[in-house]
Amino acid sequence: MRSKVIIDTNGLMIPGQFGIDIFSELQQLGFFSYIVPSASVKELEKIVSTGRGKDRTAAKIALSLLERCTIIDRNGYADDIIIDLAVGMGAAVLTNDIELKKRLCSKGVTNVYLRDRTRLSI
Repeated sequence: MRSKVIIDTNGLMIPGQFGIDIFSELQQLGFFSYIVPSASVKELEKIVSTGRGKDRTAAKIALSLLERCTIIDRNGYADDIIIDLAVGMGAAVLTNDIELKKRLCSKGVTNVYLRDRTRLSI
Protein backbone atom coordinates (compact mmCIF):
# COMPACT_ATOMS: atom_id res chain seq x y z
CA MET A 1 0.00 0.00 0.00
CA ARG A 2 1.21 3.45 -0.88
CA SER A 3 1.22 6.05 1.83
CA LYS A 4 4.44 8.08 1.91
CA VAL A 5 5.47 10.57 -0.73
CA ILE A 6 8.57 12.73 -0.85
CA ILE A 7 7.88 16.11 -2.42
CA ASP A 8 10.77 17.87 -4.16
CA THR A 9 11.19 21.59 -4.69
CA ASN A 10 9.31 21.86 -7.97
CA GLY A 11 6.58 19.56 -6.64
CA LEU A 12 5.99 22.00 -3.79
CA MET A 13 5.81 24.87 -6.28
CA ILE A 14 2.94 23.30 -8.29
CA PRO A 15 0.18 24.98 -6.20
CA GLY A 16 1.69 28.43 -6.82
CA GLN A 17 2.38 27.79 -10.50
CA PHE A 18 -0.71 25.85 -11.55
CA GLY A 19 -3.27 26.42 -8.77
CA ILE A 20 -3.48 22.70 -7.96
CA ASP A 21 -4.07 21.44 -4.41
CA ILE A 22 -1.29 18.85 -4.34
CA PHE A 23 -2.43 17.44 -0.99
CA SER A 24 -5.96 16.55 -2.11
CA GLU A 25 -4.52 15.17 -5.37
CA LEU A 26 -1.98 13.07 -3.45
CA GLN A 27 -4.72 11.78 -1.12
CA GLN A 28 -6.76 10.66 -4.12
CA LEU A 29 -3.69 8.71 -5.27
CA GLY A 30 -3.35 7.08 -1.82
CA PHE A 31 -0.65 9.22 -0.20
CA PHE A 32 -1.20 10.57 3.30
CA SER A 33 2.32 11.20 4.60
CA TYR A 34 4.29 14.06 3.02
CA ILE A 35 8.05 14.24 3.40
CA VAL A 36 10.30 17.12 2.37
CA PRO A 37 14.09 17.03 2.69
CA SER A 38 15.63 20.12 4.30
CA ALA A 39 17.69 20.58 1.10
CA SER A 40 14.42 21.33 -0.76
CA VAL A 41 13.42 23.82 1.94
CA LYS A 42 16.77 25.58 1.43
CA GLU A 43 16.18 25.66 -2.35
CA LEU A 44 12.75 27.27 -1.78
CA GLU A 45 14.22 29.85 0.60
CA LYS A 46 16.86 30.68 -2.01
CA ILE A 47 14.18 31.14 -4.70
CA VAL A 48 12.23 33.45 -2.37
CA SER A 49 15.32 35.57 -1.67
CA THR A 50 16.76 35.69 -5.21
CA GLY A 51 13.84 34.80 -7.49
CA ARG A 52 11.43 37.07 -9.29
CA GLY A 53 7.80 37.10 -10.27
CA LYS A 54 5.86 33.84 -10.46
CA ASP A 55 8.70 31.61 -9.25
CA ARG A 56 9.20 33.73 -6.15
CA THR A 57 5.45 33.75 -5.42
CA ALA A 58 5.24 29.98 -5.99
CA ALA A 59 8.19 29.42 -3.63
CA LYS A 60 6.52 31.55 -0.93
CA ILE A 61 3.33 29.49 -1.28
CA ALA A 62 5.44 26.30 -1.15
CA LEU A 63 7.07 27.39 2.12
CA SER A 64 3.61 28.04 3.59
CA LEU A 65 2.63 24.42 2.80
CA LEU A 66 5.51 22.92 4.77
CA GLU A 67 3.48 22.82 7.99
CA ARG A 68 1.59 19.88 6.42
CA CYS A 69 4.85 18.03 5.74
CA THR A 70 7.50 16.22 7.73
CA ILE A 71 10.88 17.87 7.16
CA ILE A 72 13.83 15.47 7.18
CA ASP A 73 17.12 17.14 7.98
CA ARG A 74 19.69 15.97 5.45
CA ASN A 75 22.44 18.02 3.89
CA GLY A 76 23.78 17.60 0.40
CA TYR A 77 22.45 17.63 -3.14
CA ALA A 78 18.65 17.54 -3.01
CA ASP A 79 18.15 14.98 -5.81
CA ASP A 80 20.60 12.51 -4.23
CA ILE A 81 18.91 12.91 -0.84
CA ILE A 82 15.46 12.38 -2.38
CA ILE A 83 16.60 9.17 -4.11
CA ASP A 84 18.22 7.83 -0.92
CA LEU A 85 15.13 8.62 1.16
CA ALA A 86 12.72 7.16 -1.42
CA VAL A 87 14.64 3.90 -1.71
CA GLY A 88 15.22 3.63 2.05
CA MET A 89 11.60 4.40 3.04
CA GLY A 90 9.85 2.77 0.10
CA ALA A 91 8.26 6.15 -0.63
CA ALA A 92 7.06 7.62 -3.91
CA VAL A 93 8.34 11.00 -5.14
CA LEU A 94 6.39 13.98 -6.46
CA THR A 95 8.58 15.77 -9.03
CA ASN A 96 8.50 17.21 -12.53
CA ASP A 97 12.29 17.14 -12.82
CA ILE A 98 13.03 14.98 -15.88
CA GLU A 99 16.55 13.96 -14.81
CA LEU A 100 15.36 13.06 -11.31
CA LYS A 101 12.45 11.06 -12.80
CA LYS A 102 14.92 9.01 -14.88
CA ARG A 103 17.10 8.32 -11.85
CA LEU A 104 14.05 7.33 -9.76
CA CYS A 105 12.76 4.99 -12.48
CA SER A 106 16.13 3.25 -12.65
CA LYS A 107 15.80 2.52 -8.90
CA GLY A 108 12.18 1.34 -9.21
CA VAL A 109 10.76 4.30 -7.27
CA THR A 110 7.14 5.33 -7.95
CA ASN A 111 6.99 8.77 -9.53
CA VAL A 112 4.09 11.18 -9.10
CA TYR A 113 4.03 14.06 -11.57
CA LEU A 114 1.91 16.88 -12.94
CA ARG A 115 -0.20 15.74 -15.87
CA ASP A 116 -1.78 18.12 -18.39
CA ARG A 117 -1.07 20.97 -15.93
CA THR A 118 -4.36 20.05 -14.25
CA ARG A 119 -3.82 17.03 -11.99
CA LEU A 120 -1.28 14.69 -10.48
CA SER A 121 -0.69 11.24 -11.90
CA ILE A 122 1.50 8.20 -11.27
